[in-house]
Formats: sequence, C-alpha cells, structure tokens
Amino acid sequence: MSNIIDTVSWLAPDGSVHFQWTEQTLPAGGKLRIIDQRRLPEKLAYLDIDSVADACEAIQTLAVRGAPAIGCAAALALAAAGGKIETENTEEFLRRMRKNSGQLRASRPTAVNLSWALDRCMDRLEKSPHLPVQELKKELLKEALGILEEDIALCDRIGENGAALLRDGMGILTHCNAGALAAGGCGTALAPVYAAMRKGMRIKVYADETRPLLQGSRLTAWELQRAGADVTVLCDNMAAQLMREGRIQAVIVGADRIAANGDTANKIGTYGTALLAYCHHIPFYVAAPYSTFDLSLKDGSEIPIEQRDPHEVTEFSGKRIAPTGVKVCNPAFDVTPQELIRAFITDRGIIRPPFTNAENRI
Repeated sequence: MSNIIDTVSWLAPDGSVHFQWTEQTLPAGGKLRIIDQRRLPEKLAYLDIDSVADACEAIQTLAVRGAPAIGCAAALALAAAGGKIETENTEEFLRRMRKNSGQLRASRPTAVNLSWALDRCMDRLEKSPHLPVQELKKELLKEALGILEEDIALCDRIGENGAALLRDGMGILTHCNAGALAAGGCGTALAPVYAAMRKGMRIKVYADETRPLLQGSRLTAWELQRAGADVTVLCDNMAAQLMREGRIQAVIVGADRIAANGDTANKIGTYGTALLAYCHHIPFYVAAPYSTFDLSLKDGSEIPIEQRDPHEVTEFSGKRIAPTGVKVCNPAFDVTPQELIRAFITDRGIIRPPFTNAENRI
C-alpha cells in the first residue's frame, strides 16, 4: 500500500479494512473509516461512519479535511448510507440517494473534490436505473472505492513528478497540511517530499503552523515526524525571515480548487506566502490532482470562500484569547493569483505558465 497513513478507508462488516474493490473478498455493507484529525497530535483515533449526518459533521468539524480526502470520504459515506436504505424500489432508492448526495455536497463549499466525487458516484447510479437495488448498492461501493484507489495512485504520480524539481539539501516551506492526512494516498504538497526521501535526498521541511486551527503544527509536523522527515514548525509570521536568510529554496502547497486560468484557492495564508516567495525569488508550486481543477470557473473571483465560526479565532483549547463580543473575520481560504505560481505539480505532469497555451493547458 503506497499511502503512508490510512486517512480514509472502508471498514467491512467482518472488521477488515479495504482501499479497493475486490469482488471475492469484500462483503456487502460496511462503513467509512477515517482518522479523527481533531484529536491529533495527542491521540491517533478513528471514526466509523455510516450515516450522512455523521459524515457531514465530520467534514464540517474537520475530523476529515483536505480536498482529496474529503472527496474520498464523501464517496464512501454515500456508499455506507446507501447500504442502509431498506427498499427494493429502485426509484425510491435513487430519490433517497439524491437527497443524501445533496446533503453531503452542502457540507463544505470550497473544495471542488467533494462535488466531483459525489457526481461520479451519482452518475454511476443514474446510468443504471434498470438494476435492482442490491446491485446498485454494489455499483456505488465499487465507484467509491475506485475513487479512493485512484487517489492513492494519483498521489504517487504527483510525488514522482514533483521530486524532479527537488534536489538534495533543499529547504521546502509548506502551508497547512497537504500530506497523507489530506488525501487517500501520500498527499499532494508533501508527496514530492516523500518521493525525494525514498530516492535518498535529504529534504528539510518548514511547516507553517497555519492559524487558526494549526493544521501545520498539529498535522503536517505529526505525519512528517512519523515518516522520519526533517521537519521544523514555524509561526505563520516567520516565513519571510527564513526566506531572507536563504533557508528556503521552494514553497509547495496543496489546493482546494483551481480555476481555469490557474488562480488557486487554498488555506488562508497561502496568498501571503506566495507574495513572500515572489519577493524573495523563490519558486512557488501548487501540487494537486486533476480533480481539483474546476474549468467551469474562469478565474479565482468565482471560487466560493467558506466563512467559518468566529470561535476558531477567539478561543484556543477552550480558553478565550480575544475580548468577548469583538468582531472576527475568519475565511477558511484565500485565492492566489496564477501569476505568483511557478508551476502546478499534477498527476499528469508539471504544468508551467502561461497556463492558457495549448501545450500547458490545465
């Protein structure tokens, strides 16, 4: 198995864990299993989910997060919930599945992988209305596990393609978490690091802590340390100084949605990091699978930006750190203009500007 951490998987009724569909060994029925990322780094714990309500809560509260992982989890949650529907009427089953898909789709607005994965699953069902319900359930699980299996392979290819940009001794800055915890496989932004490590390169990773929920210090540092990588945690406002000191040779981040012109939505703070890299003449790379590109949006102004609970900013570990009643701005993402991006590291190769040229088309 190529993924470093089993962030998203399928728990069969016999207790076995699966990452792909195997007709002979995978029993009917089961649950989505995810790592509960809210409890890291203190404890590695899992959640087993078989209802849409629980899946939506897990996505909204960031028990599972990262665009590829959300897509994989939503697909498997849809399969788990569908498996519990007790009807033999195909139209009734499809009606309830459409409702389940709509609820999951609304759980988070920015990451396009969520709707992409749900569309794939529902398309598989809608194209087979002649099948009995039990066969539709099987087809749904096949598609959901196929999405997970595909993501594992996509991450490996992103890693191999991105490793070609790295060299021994480099310092890499990353923002938020775009590693194995954010995907079905080994990640997006961290995939080149893992691939370089397998090739024997010594890579030093600097992880922005990523306020307000500390995905960098809690998650990126945890998984890199677990993998034996050389990782240093930074407060978000320290990156410029390290760049000036010459300790960072590249920045690699993930993405939640990429518009047709290359404008990229990622965790809040990514835009500022890209500006710092531009000012210090440091290449800024975005690593993402093809499913993160939303060609229906002409540019970043059309990307919906999620606004999150003010308490994420005003409280920390249950303790208030800002005055009661103070106004709060808490967007979960920002948009980095394509002109600040040196290249996209994708499963299909390196895409370089100008992104509108036919040979470099996204």
